[in-house]
Amino acid sequence: MACTTILVGKKASNDGSTMIARNDDGFYDVKKLVVIDPKKQSRKYKSVISHVEIELPEDGMTYTCSPNVDKKEGVWAAAGINEENIGMTATETITSNARTLGADPLVKYKKAKSKKEKDIIGGIGEEDLVVLVLPYIHSAREGVIRLASLIEKYGTYESNGIAFNDKDEIWWFESIGGHHWIARKVKDEEYVIMPNQFGLDRFDIDDAFGEQKENMCSKDLKEFISDNHLDTNNDGEFNPRLIFGSHSDQDHVYNTPRAWYMARYFNPRTYIWDGENADFTPESDDIPWAMVPERKITVEDVKYILSSYYQGTEYNPYSSSHSDKKGMYRTIGIARTGFMSINQIRNELPDEIRAIEWICFGPNPFNVVIPFYTNTKKLPKYVSETTLDVDSNSFYWVSRLIGALADADYAASIQLVERYQGTVAARAHEIIRCYDQKMMESNNYSLIDKANEAIAEMAKEEATKALNNVLLERSKHMKCNYNRADN
Repeated sequence: MACTTILVGKKASNDGSTMIARNDDGFYDVKKLVVIDPKKQSRKYKSVISHVEIELPEDGMTYTCSPNVDKKEGVWAAAGINEENIGMTATETITSNARTLGADPLVKYKKAKSKKEKDIIGGIGEEDLVVLVLPYIHSAREGVIRLASLIEKYGTYESNGIAFNDKDEIWWFESIGGHHWIARKVKDEEYVIMPNQFGLDRFDIDDAFGEQKENMCSKDLKEFISDNHLDTNNDGEFNPRLIFGSHSDQDHVYNTPRAWYMARYFNPRTYIWDGENADFTPESDDIPWAMVPERKITVEDVKYILSSYYQGTEYNPYSSSHSDKKGMYRTIGIARTGFMSINQIRNELPDEIRAIEWICFGPNPFNVVIPFYTNTKKLPKYVSETTLDVDSNSFYWVSRLIGALADADYAASIQLVERYQGTVAARAHEIIRCYDQKMMESNNYSLIDKANEAIAEMAKEEATKALNNVLLERSKHMKCNYNRADN
C-alpha cells in the first residue's frame, strides 16, 4: 500500500515524546478507530489474502487499531498502541530490487489449478501484522524480535517497513525478500522520512552481529548478501539501500520527491534543496534516511508534512501558475488516504495517560487530526462506529466530504479549511492539557473516557461548521448558478 511515514526521536520532538506517524494511502478505504479486547480475539488467526493460519499466544493485551470497515480483504488493523504504551504502525510498502527478490522470493498465495493439486499458502503481510504483533509486545525492541520470528517462519508476500515506539525508543524494521529482514533503532536526536522506498542508508553490521544496541538483522544476512552477489557498494561501507533497494524512473516521480520535500521542510538550511547548485533534488536517490532537524518537531509539524503537496514550489498541483512542472510528482497528502495516525508516547506523564493516538481520516490537506488517550476499553462512537454509507455524523465521512468539496474549489475553500485546522488543533491541545492536569491532581484516571468524549464532541462541532462553510462556498460556484443580472 502506498504510504508515507515519519518517525521522531524523543530528543528531536518538542516535548520529549517519541512519535511514529504514517499516512495509510489505500484506495479510499473506509476506516474506524477502535479498541480490541484480547478476550474477544480468536486464538487462531487466518489471513484472507494469503490463507496462512497462525496460532496466537494466550497473553494478548488490549490495543487500539484502525481496521477496514469492509472486511472482505481482511482486518488491515494498520496502527495502534497497546495497554503497555507500545506503538506500532504497519506498513510502509517499500521497493526492492530484482536481485534481492530473485534470491529470496516473496511468499505468495497460489490457488491450485486442479483438484489434484493443493493451494500454496502465502506468507504474512500488511493485512495481518498489527494483529499478530502489537498485542504481545512490551517494548519497541520486542516488536522487532516478534515480527522477525514471524517473517522467518512464515515469510511475507510483500516488501514492507514497520515502526515501533515506546517512551524511550523507536525501531524501524524492513523486510528483505520473502524471509530476511533488517532493523535499526532511530537515534534520539533524529527524525526519519520514508516514502515507499527501501529506506535504511546506514547500518552497523558489526553491532547487529554483536551487542545489537542499535542494529539487528537476519542471522544469515552476511551469507545471503555474499552468496547472491548483492553488495554494490564500492567504498567498503554497508549501505542497505544500495544493496537491497531500487533506483527506478518510477521512484523519481513517485517516491524521492516526497523525501526531498520532507527533508527540505525540517532542514531548510542544512543543504541546498533548489536551483542548479542543489545538494539534493526531487529525483535524488541519496536523500538521507535520518537527520537531526534544525528545530524541535511538533505534532502540528508531523500533521503538516504528511498533508503536504509541495506548497511553495512549482510542483504544487493547486498552484495558479502555468508551470509545466505543476503536479508532476506524487504528493504526500493524497486524495485516496484512508487515515493517518500519530502514535505519541509521552515521557513526562504517568503510565495511565502516557500514550496519545492522534487520528485523522480522508485526504490530509483538508482534514484535522484529533487526539485520544489509548488506555481505555472503548472509544467514542464518532470515530469507532463508521459504516460503509456516507454519514455526516461520522468523523471519517465528514472528513471525506470536506476534502472532496474543498478540492473542487481550492482557491475559495483553503482559507476556510486552514481556520478549521487551526481551531481544532488549539482546542485539542487545550482539552488534553486540561485533562492531563485533572487526572494527575486527582489520581483519577477513569476520566480518560470523559476526556475522549470531549475531544469527539469538539471535533464534531468544528467539523459540522467546516462542512457548512465549505458547502456554501462550493455552492456559490456551481455552473448552474444564474441571476437576473447575468443576462
